Amino acid sequence: MNVKLCFYGALLLAVQPIAGCADDGGSNETAVDRNVGSDGETATADAADYDHMIVVFGDSLYAGYGLDQDEGFAPELQRALSDGGQSVRVVNAGVSGDTTAAGLQRLSFTLDGLDATPDLVIVGLGGNDMLRGISPEQTRANLQAILDELESRGIDAMLTGMLAAPNLGADYADQFNPIYTDLAAQYDVPLYPFFLDGVIQRPELMLPDGIHPTAEGIDVVVERIETMVEAEIAAP
Repeated sequence: MNVKLCFYGALLLAVQPIAGCADDGGSNETAVDRNVGSDGETATADAADYDHMIVVFGDSLYAGYGLDQDEGFAPELQRALSDGGQSVRVVNAGVSGDTTAAGLQRLSFTLDGLDATPDLVIVGLGGNDMLRGISPEQTRANLQAILDELESRGIDAMLTGMLAAPNLGADYADQFNPIYTDLAAQYDVPLYPFFLDGVIQRPELMLPDGIHPTAEGIDVVVERIETMVEAEIAAP
């Protein structure tokens, strides 16, 4: 794990200026534009076409930054689940540049824009908070509010986590890194601890910016996370 974190920290140092200039994506208009399914249709597809709806709600790692429309996390997850016999639609609600605050701001708007209540919302936010040095207390509070909103609507949630770059210091890491495990335990939701695990330490699976996966990298993520998602939508 230390080797992974050191490599991760070096990559983050290199790309911090790029990430800091990313589109905040916090407006409702942007969220609607990005809220599409794996075949490019809007999220208002006929609910009769599938048995389960999954919303992937996150930042550029979810949005498919730098990839073709059919190569991002949402379409690849839908493809894998469908190949496994699941009747499922995965809606892409990832917005590049989103912080946890921006995600919280657009959550209700995104959910209200769907034609059906999702069976599962996978939440992957916090990386941009970390890159910008936002207080971990604020990150935790925003993620908690997101999970509270999902819980109040009776929607199952799942978290994918992020790790603090070592260059931010031990104090920051000690506050940031436990956020996801703490919230997963508090809300009794499944957690995939580090979205880029198995990918970021392999440069050939990363785009030239050093922080976003290639299409092949996304395939690795999906392969690792697919079983957890299947178990969650199969649960009574």
